Amino acid sequence: MRSPERWLVLGAGGMLATDMELLLAEQGREFTAATRDDVDITDPGAVHQAVAQADVVVNCAAYTAVDAAETDEPAALVLNGTAAGLVAQACAQSGARLIHISTDYVFAGDADTPYAEQAPVAPRSAYGRTKAEGERLVLAAQADALVVRTAWLYGAHGQCFPKTIARVAQERGDIAVVDDQHGQPTWTRDLAAFIVGLVDAQAPAGIYHGTSSGQCTWFEFASAVVMAAGIDAQVNPTTTEAFPRPAPRPAWSVLGHDAAAAAGVESIGHWRDRWQLAASEVLA
Repeated sequence: MRSPERWLVLGAGGMLATDMELLLAEQGREFTAATRDDVDITDPGAVHQAVAQADVVVNCAAYTAVDAAETDEPAALVLNGTAAGLVAQACAQSGARLIHISTDYVFAGDADTPYAEQAPVAPRSAYGRTKAEGERLVLAAQADALVVRTAWLYGAHGQCFPKTIARVAQERGDIAVVDDQHGQPTWTRDLAAFIVGLVDAQAPAGIYHGTSSGQCTWFEFASAVVMAAGIDAQVNPTTTEAFPRPAPRPAWSVLGHDAAAAAGVESIGHWRDRWQLAASEVLA
């Protein structure tokens, strides 16, 4: 693998991609950030041309409309599956190292202990199926690829759960939030640092989990958000059944971090500690 000098961030403008760009700039690294208008990742020629100029490629581009994917799975598959494979093939040919962003939705969500990196995937939604196919194509095409699964992302540069909760709590006073889905709220700034850490450590190819440590429910996270925002509102627990959505949500999105530890890369801290640090920036 060549020395990681030139970075390419695909999917620029998104919440994670923006924090990737900010971190790379803060560290004085050479990088290019490409939107869909800059690089059409469904166009093999455009992808090969862009990747040829990079040593490290971070693929943040994805179809993330989870509910819409239930009725538009072919479109989701193009971005999350086929295009991911094209990026991986281009990286394999140019020698660039690929970091591909994936999701907890590749799992069934019916576990009760943290999902290991090598646990069998069993997606229950169209979004999850298309992301699982993207993982498969990336790992098949790019022997040096890192697939980084994440979950429950929030950040300052996009719409996210904390911003929505703060707004709704301010408007309504009382809100109901599901208390039977478990996961790990993860700050995009932390995930960006984790990705850079993997590359700098020359982590072995394969699957890694980039989420905060600890776990909570959406209700517990919402309660922490309302407290951090200083809003006088009551957060009440409810059930997934009370809020049906087109795409099934995983009841269990807690991911294990053994692969990162084995590679000598420090996992992200406890979700509550990280939220306390992130809250003022995210809710500003």
